[in-house]
Amino acid sequence: MTLTIETNHESETIELAESLGRLAKRKDLYLLEGELGAGKTTFTKGLAKGLDIDHMIKSPTYTLIREYTKGRMPLYHMDVYRLEEGGGEEMGLEEYFYGDGLTVVEWATFIKEELPNEFLKIILKSHYDSIEKRTITFEPQGIRYEKLVEELEKLRAEKKGRNNLEKRKN
Repeated sequence: MTLTIETNHESETIELAESLGRLAKRKDLYLLEGELGAGKTTFTKGLAKGLDIDHMIKSPTYTLIREYTKGRMPLYHMDVYRLEEGGGEEMGLEEYFYGDGLTVVEWATFIKEELPNEFLKIILKSHYDSIEKRTITFEPQGIRYEKLVEELEKLRAEKKGRNNLEKRKN
């Protein structure tokens, strides 16, 4: 089951990611894909919000891994673009993947061989006609992530129903 959602503003992207963060469980693995500027770090800010992490989220481009531990569970934010030539096998990534928090990996294609078989791939695409509009596609790999996407879709439908009800009342 694949789910595709369009957001029209950065705040909508963050809100969507926050909903996903609220559904996250320890040992979850989310792979963020998208071109430079597609909104991967913005999406991670929303995930952190959903984990009750109020620390400022920065791109881990130059540090490879940023750890945020003050929240409902730890968030491990990785940008493995610099591992394009290899080297992920010596980093101990499995300690994060099977650890006690949510692991978010940008540019995961560079460490394919190190990845577990199950994860949630999140593809972000920006629109050229609007700097803030995004198409976000969720591609679950494994039963846990299929259920997670179903839960996210259900939450979105409930919220849409509440918003429509409020519009009718006004």
